[in-house]
Parts: sequence; C-alpha cells; structure tokens
Amino acid sequence: MEINKVCYRALHVPNSWTLDAYQSIGGYKVWRKILQEKTDPNKIIEQLKESGLRGRGGAGFPTATKWTFIKRDMPGQKYVVCNSDEGEPGTFKDRDIMRYNPHQLLEGIAIAGYVMGASVAYNYIRGEYREPIARMEAALAEANAARLLGKDILGSGFDMHIHNVEGAGAYICGEETALLDSLEGKKGLPRFKPPFPAAHGVYGKPTTVNNTETLASVPVILETGKYGNYKIFSVSGHVNKPGNYEVPLGITFRELLDLAGGMLDGKKLKAVIPGGSSAPVLPAEQIMDMPMDFDSLAKAGTMLGSGAVIVLNEDTCMVELLARISDFYMEESCGQCTPCREGTGWMARILHRILHGEGSKEDIDKLDSIASGIMGHTICALGDAAAMPVQSFIKHFRQEFVAKI
Repeated sequence: MEINKVCYRALHVPNSWTLDAYQSIGGYKVWRKILQEKTDPNKIIEQLKESGLRGRGGAGFPTATKWTFIKRDMPGQKYVVCNSDEGEPGTFKDRDIMRYNPHQLLEGIAIAGYVMGASVAYNYIRGEYREPIARMEAALAEANAARLLGKDILGSGFDMHIHNVEGAGAYICGEETALLDSLEGKKGLPRFKPPFPAAHGVYGKPTTVNNTETLASVPVILETGKYGNYKIFSVSGHVNKPGNYEVPLGITFRELLDLAGGMLDGKKLKAVIPGGSSAPVLPAEQIMDMPMDFDSLAKAGTMLGSGAVIVLNEDTCMVELLARISDFYMEESCGQCTPCREGTGWMARILHRILHGEGSKEDIDKLDSIASGIMGHTICALGDAAAMPVQSFIKHFRQEFVAKI
C-alpha cells in the first residue's frame, strides 16, 4: 500500500519546509503552468471533480462543487480562507502539513484563488501552533521573494496576496462563519445561514472556506490526475505507534491499526471514535473490518469527520471518557444558542454525578433526552458535536453507566 503520497509527500526530503526542497519534488510546477498557459478555471474544476476530492475538515463536501459557488468573472473583491484552526480533539494532521510541507499549502491556496478570481487569501491558524505558524510565515516570505505570490505573479497579470492569521484558541472558531467573524476582529460567533460565505463571507464579500488538507491536496491531484481518494488519519490512544497516516480511503480499520503498530501492551480493543471526539463511538466488533471512508462510516451510524481515530482499549472507563468529552464541549460552547449553552453544562454535571456514584437510573434516559433536545436546534454544529457522543456512548455501553449508578 502506498502511503504519504499527497500532503506528506515531502517528508523524506531534508528541510522539506523550504522553497528549494519543495521545488526539488516538483513544487509550484502546477502553479507555474496554470499562470503561463492561463488555464481555464473550468478545466481545473473538472479535474477536481474527476478526482472525487471531498472536504477534509469534517463535512466531506465535494471540493469541485464548492469552488463553483463563486464565479471568476463576478465583479468586486473575493476571498479564499484556509481553515487551519484544527481544534477537534484527536486531530493533529494539519499542523504537520504546515510544519513539513507549507509551500504545498500555499500553492493550493493560490490555485483556489485563481479559479475563483480571488486576489486575497487568509490562512487562519490555531494560535497554539507556534512552530507551524513560524514555518508558514517563513514559507510565505520565500514565495513572495520568488514572485510566486504577490502582485503580477511571474508577469501573468494575476495577483494573489496570502496572509497568515493567528487564532486565539477558541474551538468555536473552527466553525467557518465564526472563523470569518474572528478574521474581521470580532468575537468568534457562528452566523445564521443563509446567507452562506460564498455570498456573504469576509467583510461581506464572496468567500470560499476550505480545510488545510483539502487545499494542500490540490497541487498533487492536478499534477498526477490521481490521489483524490487519499486521506490523513490521525491515530491516537492505546496504540504502539500513534501518528499521522496518509492512506487511501476505504482502508479497513484493521489495516490502519496494523500501520499504527497494533494495540498497546497487547490489550484488547474495546471501542473506536473514528472522526474526532464529536463522532459517535463504535464498539470493537462493529469497526474492526469497517472500510474507513465517508459512506461506510455514515452507514454504521458514525462519521469520518476529521479522520481523527481515537483507539480505546479494554481498560477504558467509558463513563469517565464521556465526562471528559462533555466537559470540553461545555467549556467551548459560545453560549449563543440556549439548547447548547444550557444542555452541554447539564449533561456534564449529570455525567460527573454518575461517575462519582451519585446518579440514578433516570439520569441515563435524561442524558439521552437532553442530547436529543440539542441535536439540530443550534446555529452551528457544536451542539450536535456535544450530543452525538452522549447518545452513542449510552447506546453501546449503557451497562457501564448502570454499573456506576
């Protein structure tokens, strides 16, 4: 099986984050060709459509379709925004793209800008990512100095100005409209939709928001005509070799677990959270031979999400883990929507009560009821992210909650 062929293709190159290293593996070749030949943006969109590339941030929306929402000949300023906030617990793939292959991300952002006729782009980076921020700033300086970005790039008449922007550690700013408010200097709060960012984004102008991995995949897909089905899985938890693995979608969990060195200390697998902490959990017997792709996981009642695979062994207390997850969503709720603001705290308090032997059997059904009251009743998906783990943990591991009571 081929691994690390797209966003991590530069890992084997010394000082892979530099311009010279990136160009040694064909970096910016696609970008130069697009500018020199004045490639028809529709041709690029068709190539992405054929590749099957879907958003890598969690939603899995077809990238080519998203890029058609803003027309190149639409008058006025347009923007591209790269979401590098990466706040979903268990997710750590985008930071390594920025650390080890920042120029490929810049090339992907520039291509997106060309397709949509946007001359300005922002890369919104999680504020705690000090080294990735430094690498992105250095790469941006190199690209500007080489006239691969900036004004009248390589004499093509096309402008592309990219700016790195640091977040301040708010999980809610991973939601694209809250991110846009934060970019504008406001408090990061999700916006009502419609209007969607493609119509009313940064500063009220048409904006396309894509995830880091999505944009960094574009140059390789356009160069090779393949690899649109590759995905980075961030594997953590009770495994021997936690880390990032860029592999084809559809790999079974069993194969992914083998890549990660198998179970730590020879313990038995108990459960897996396949797409970051907000994804519904699956017990071992359901996921072991499950293809790790968008549709298979959705059919099983969970989701691929960001590709953050959290592996749990037989000793894991599911009540304690859920209480920890619920604490996180309670802390990170922006408080704008009543069901989320009140419901996340309510669930966290009940879970801690159960965890400390002070709960009742009625509390289990109450938790499920509160989660149902949050689902689908909030402006953004944070409410759903808090509710889905609660419902899935109760569904698959109810006996552990009963035992604690």
